Amino acid sequence: MSVVTVPGPAFTVRTVDYAAAQPGLHAVREVVFVQEQGVPAELERDELDPQSHHVIAEDAEGRPIGTGRLTPERRIGRMAVLAEWRSRGVGDALLLALLDKARELGWHDVALHAQVSAIGFYARHGFLPQGERFVEAGIEHQTMRRLLDAANPVETHDAAIAALLGVIGTARRELWIYSRDLDPGMFDNAEVMAALRRFGTHRGVAHILLQDAIAPQSGRAPLIGLSQRLPSAFVFRVIEEPVDRAYAAAFVANDQGGWYFRTLGHRPEGETRIDQPARARQLQGVFESVWERARPCSEYRALGI
Repeated sequence: MSVVTVPGPAFTVRTVDYAAAQPGLHAVREVVFVQEQGVPAELERDELDPQSHHVIAEDAEGRPIGTGRLTPERRIGRMAVLAEWRSRGVGDALLLALLDKARELGWHDVALHAQVSAIGFYARHGFLPQGERFVEAGIEHQTMRRLLDAANPVETHDAAIAALLGVIGTARRELWIYSRDLDPGMFDNAEVMAALRRFGTHRGVAHILLQDAIAPQSGRAPLIGLSQRLPSAFVFRVIEEPVDRAYAAAFVANDQGGWYFRTLGHRPEGETRIDQPARARQLQGVFESVWERARPCSEYRALGI
């Protein structure tokens, strides 16, 4: 059992036996899925429940506030948190407990069907979308998958956005972004911009290396405007040395072991992982050696700065 401290009352997350914990599990799921989301009651329970590994979150008085399960199909599901406990770390704790259980079982990967509104949440935990969206129980969903012991392949634009959200969302104080021209379609994506804004307003610092400073400026890249409003949070330099300009790759790395690497910097395809500090430090080292030789990007300074 793990005790999680959050602003306000503490809560616990623990693995439970389904037969014994049914009342608490279904009390939460009934409220969230049936009452709030309109899922038919007969679909909320299924034959996989008795076969699955379940976790439950409880408040300080032992009242159930959140649930999740891991099915024999290696799929995470029935993630539910009562409304008054959302945005307080309960969902994160439930998901981390399920991932720990999957590792304990020796599983190589796990998948889930994410409600579209929750894609960003799962992306921050290293999950990438696969395939087309679909409707399940009247709600639009997206299949997402995460390898637990290896880098996750990034094969589509949607997966690239999720990879960026994962690395940005798990950064604590520092980000290193090596990009040719701020990658239109990626660093101007609304969700990515929102993640960068949250990072910058919470005292994070993003160091950004560009090979081409003019193209983003001509295209009015929104990150430039954000950097002008938060100049201490987003620092640009421009690569000029021929040996550095010949570098074909692009990447993002953070100070918590997260990274997303693309062998060809003009393409979204690559690999990502949010929990490999050694690789993140290696990319940081590559970045810092080039940063020392690059020039400050005076083109992006706002008037008056």
